[in-house]
Amino acid sequence: MAQVESSTAQNYGAVAAVVGTPVVSGLAYGPVIRVSGVPEYDVDAAAEIPETERAAEAARFVAAAETVAERFTARARANTGSTAEVLAATAALAKDRAWIATATGLIEKGTPAAAATVRAIDTISDMFAKLGGLMAERVTDLADIRNRVVAEVLGLPEPGIPLPEQPSVLLADDLAPADTAGLDPKLVVALATRLGGPSSHTAIIARQLGIPCVVAVADLNRVDTGAMVFVDGERGVVGVDPDAEQIAAAVEAAQQLAAEVAQWRGPGRTADGHAVAILGNVADGVSARSAADLGILAGVGLFRTELAFLERPDEPSVAQQQSLYREVIDAFDGDKVVIRTLDAGSDKPLRFVNHPHEDNPAMGVRGNRIVATHPEIREHQLDAIAAAADGAGAVPWVMAPMVATVAEAREFAAQVRERGLTPGVMIEVPSAAVQAEKILAEVDFVSIGTNDLTQYTMAADRMSAELAALTDPWQPAVLALVERVGAAGRAADKPVGVCGEAAADPLLACVLVGLGVSSLSCAPAAAAPVGRKLATVTLDQCAAAAQAAVAADSPVDGRAAARAVLG
Repeated sequence: MAQVESSTAQNYGAVAAVVGTPVVSGLAYGPVIRVSGVPEYDVDAAAEIPETERAAEAARFVAAAETVAERFTARARANTGSTAEVLAATAALAKDRAWIATATGLIEKGTPAAAATVRAIDTISDMFAKLGGLMAERVTDLADIRNRVVAEVLGLPEPGIPLPEQPSVLLADDLAPADTAGLDPKLVVALATRLGGPSSHTAIIARQLGIPCVVAVADLNRVDTGAMVFVDGERGVVGVDPDAEQIAAAVEAAQQLAAEVAQWRGPGRTADGHAVAILGNVADGVSARSAADLGILAGVGLFRTELAFLERPDEPSVAQQQSLYREVIDAFDGDKVVIRTLDAGSDKPLRFVNHPHEDNPAMGVRGNRIVATHPEIREHQLDAIAAAADGAGAVPWVMAPMVATVAEAREFAAQVRERGLTPGVMIEVPSAAVQAEKILAEVDFVSIGTNDLTQYTMAADRMSAELAALTDPWQPAVLALVERVGAAGRAADKPVGVCGEAAADPLLACVLVGLGVSSLSCAPAAAAPVGRKLATVTLDQCAAAAQAAVAADSPVDGRAAARAVLG
């Protein structure tokens, strides 16, 4: 394993370390635990099922798949925010007709249910991996579904994460949403994965939990289970066997700082009084009320509306949607609420829409593009939002995802204004960033989705561990595009927000403000660290750090340059 260089970073006396991409700041220490209980099953040794028993075997398989899907659905309902959304998408994948039909067809030819499950899922996984982009993100989810269905078929316990008896560090190749959804942050104090990227499901859920996280750690499997390790989520380091006294003192200092940060109550502003709205990302009424109860957010910067649509066999009615939207509006009554219209397609297909096969779905019919074939879906959604806004304390802001042209922005804005709402669009496609001035002439605001903007700018699958450095939002090319959008916002005197995962990084948040961003929307758990960091620096410092980061040659250099300015 690579030695930690004490000349460049504090090593706390560690004997060795492995390094990856930092995604959630913080410092934690404990023994290593790993996901266990994956069923062992020899597919090649499976005996053929007699023809007279195949119908019963197929029925047993279908029942097992339905049970696993129902467990995902139950977990989704028990969670809120992005965790609930991710689990709901996995539940939909577990019910997907394509892989179930493939497995059933194999069983009808004599393949046992467990072997058919493995072969069907592996076939779909290979196809998803070749497609890349958002579809490749689902390979981990498919493997999790496979393992759970096989365990159910064989009558084995459901695989998952062991319940530690003391605060521990969870290491894994990758983590499925069901693994991370039920984590207790008092017992699992940090995460590190060999695969994944800065916007992977693991990173998103770690931010929601507020625990240190490092991804794309190539040599992670060289760290033994049970070893005492620290995870430094700011530097991206997993250190092995540090000096007990040194690391204990460092963790205590980090916990004291975290306690101070947790006392931040807003409003968002720099040390010299420049206002920056700190907003929350939510997915339903429950997560919105939980976010509002924190008492530190100025409103909602991203209301993901997908939960109203996922897993449904038919389109939700206007009345059903209206009820969901009103819950979120009421949770922040009188405050800013930004609602994103449906971002479906690709990795989040709708059961009531016949999505055509796409060789490259990450760049296919998703987000706002679905209106080309199903305009009624967006029209009904806008009707529901307008109805939900009736009598509210503030007019909701509504933005469309995956807008690529000025014409798309103009068409969307007209429909939103017809309903008395405030129109905006997401800047996720490089073409939209390049044309930010023209787009802002059509709408009242824009919000930058850094996850997709990074992926599309760098032409790199955001789930690829090998390309994690390219999908880092600190990439200078990505920051240069943000700078262009920020300048367009200032010129038009219109708000420019960021609602991607980059807004949850306190250091990067300061850089974004220096690039002209006026609001930051993040997981509610990240709001206090972001607000507290901004309160310690001036706008001039943010601008200087921003210029240094844009001028850097790499994300690592950009972080270092910004830290030198901001502390």
